[in-house]
Amino acid sequence: MKNTFSIIVVVILAMHSWSCGVVQTVAVNATTGIVDYGLGAIFEESDLELAEQAIPGNITLLEALYRAKNKDDDHLALLLTQAYTGYTLGFVEDKDPERAKILYARARDYGLKVLKKNKKFAAAFDEDPVSFRQSLESFSRDDVPIIFWTANAWGNLINVSISDPSVLGDLPKVNALMDYILQHDEKFFYGSAHLYVATILATTPKNLGGKPDSAKIHFDRCLQLGQNKFLLPYVFMAKSYCVQIQDKELFLKLLQTVEETPLDVLPEQRLINAIAKRKAKKLAEKIDDLFF
Repeated sequence: MKNTFSIIVVVILAMHSWSCGVVQTVAVNATTGIVDYGLGAIFEESDLELAEQAIPGNITLLEALYRAKNKDDDHLALLLTQAYTGYTLGFVEDKDPERAKILYARARDYGLKVLKKNKKFAAAFDEDPVSFRQSLESFSRDDVPIIFWTANAWGNLINVSISDPSVLGDLPKVNALMDYILQHDEKFFYGSAHLYVATILATTPKNLGGKPDSAKIHFDRCLQLGQNKFLLPYVFMAKSYCVQIQDKELFLKLLQTVEETPLDVLPEQRLINAIAKRKAKKLAEKIDDLFF
């Protein structure tokens, strides 16, 4: 990590020291590759305190690189969307919902800026839901990452703003984006589009369209695609599905699975699994308030 940091410092100094546009472009491109590597290393980190301290610095560097590229680099925008979403879910949402709203909105907006370069999508963005859904077919499988992370950030924003009716009006758009992922690459990021759909179906009351049985199918599919190694689905299933149907026994079983699963079961996602473990522990402490 120290060597990586030193290289980044050298490149940044080079960017400020040389006025040649070509040299600056080379420096920015080189640093972008290093940040890619750095973010991958952070996802492998199991120490939550270390990760919480490291991620903001990486995000600040990404912001600087994005500005250096005249705010028009799709890859950097994707990294910013992903970084802000992951950081907020793991370290902000549970402690400061108001700040989480700001950061999720920032992540969503980076993603939408990329997606709106698609003229059909941009034209249909404020049109009726049918037109919006139809415009998504103008994207390709290569667009799955930015579509997923934009929808993820947007969905999380709605979740922490659930009492705001104006935000709830965006839910059909998020649903359409996640449906696109399910249709074109359901395996993306351990089947997390299934996790989103499952949580929506399990959280919504039955009289408002909630479907616990369908939610269970999507949770199970997400776990299957993640080979039972990606731990977030266990936590969200316990929090939404189990509470909705008041299945205390399954609730405890799911959280116990999270607790007992070693972080090394999925080395490239140690951080997210560590976050899942912490969320599971906090959720277990609320059991008496969740079951009657």
